[in-house]
Amino acid sequence: MDKSIKIAIAGLGTVGAGVIKVLNDNADAISARCGRSIVVTAVTARDRTRDRGVSLDGIRWLDNPLDMATDPEVDVVVELIGGSDGIAKALCETALANGKHVVTANKALIAHHGTALAKLAEDKGVSICYEAAVAGGIPIIKALREGLAGNTFTRVYGILNGTCNYMLTNMRETGRDFDVILSEAQEKGYAEADPSFDVDGIDAAHKLAILTSVAFGCEVDFPGVQVEGIRHVSPIDIKFAEELGYRIKLLGITQLKDGAVEQRVHPCMVSKDTPISRVEDVFNAVVVEGNFVDRTVFEGRGAGEGPTASAVLGDLVDIARGLVVPTFSVPADKLSKIPSSSLVRHKGAYYIRLMVLDRSGVFADIARVLSDNNVSMESIIQRNRAPEEPVTLVLTMHETEEESMLAALDAIANLDSVVETPRMIRIENF
Repeated sequence: MDKSIKIAIAGLGTVGAGVIKVLNDNADAISARCGRSIVVTAVTARDRTRDRGVSLDGIRWLDNPLDMATDPEVDVVVELIGGSDGIAKALCETALANGKHVVTANKALIAHHGTALAKLAEDKGVSICYEAAVAGGIPIIKALREGLAGNTFTRVYGILNGTCNYMLTNMRETGRDFDVILSEAQEKGYAEADPSFDVDGIDAAHKLAILTSVAFGCEVDFPGVQVEGIRHVSPIDIKFAEELGYRIKLLGITQLKDGAVEQRVHPCMVSKDTPISRVEDVFNAVVVEGNFVDRTVFEGRGAGEGPTASAVLGDLVDIARGLVVPTFSVPADKLSKIPSSSLVRHKGAYYIRLMVLDRSGVFADIARVLSDNNVSMESIIQRNRAPEEPVTLVLTMHETEEESMLAALDAIANLDSVVETPRMIRIENF
């Protein structure tokens, strides 16, 4: 009797080819850990003629990905096509409906349709696994769902996008502008031709929505994630952050507050003493805070052929072992609907950078606006004097409610002496 588990791979890009390489190179170790072999029995991709650096000899090519979902020779469909809808969604839904397990690296699909897919999978007695969708080679889903399952989580946060982390690291190290570093990231393959999903925070928001569901046992709520990217971060902000003892990171942060869940992705100033401040270049990191484990830090490569393929194999090994766990920590029909907390209710410290005319009374006007909005200033930096010329003014604020901070900034922006839009970056004290 053939005990092997047979998989079909839809999408033979970097990750798909990587999965085949891992299965070829580590076949003996994987079989020993599973008690049976994992065999690729079918593949599909847009271009059949492309050289992917792996042999496809003996593997059936299917022109229509949906054929995998009904193929009797397929036990698991590995979806590596991408996209929140279209053929990727149809393939996963059809495979689950036909009683086949699904493994995916598609964070957009899970962020938008994860709750419905989890219900379908559990109704059919199969699994939909997505370790590769969040933080690449870091096994953070398994850690939250299994290794740390004895904890009540209070907060999860992290660097969830390697492109942005690479860019912020290099802006700090070289002093070059955003656009220059972005072009370099595109040349190196770290950023797409259209980098919007990365630099505008959408990719990180997809991943954060998934982490929120796993951590807090709630339905996946991508629209509830409040998102701000890194386009407005400049080398001067990074320089002042260093002077103040901080580094700027694009973070995804999720936590429960007053019966609501706060999900936010935005640039943060974090103390240089914290572990996450020292995570550089394309690396990802996730910090989990639980009531018994206290704080755990996970760091590793968040993308690329090897790390992502490794995560896919982790899911395939679980399926081959017969391990079945709820998709999002608790059974799908028990996932709660937790209301979203508005970012205007957030309380924290703030960095503000202003470009103002150096004239008498400017600082008094700014101080009056802050006082009128119940915002308390902690420190001020002004480097040069240039009477009647624009100069940079940097302020840091004590903890205050964001709604008050935003109202103060609107009023400051309308002062005659303020010549550029004020820049704000939140300070996180972890």
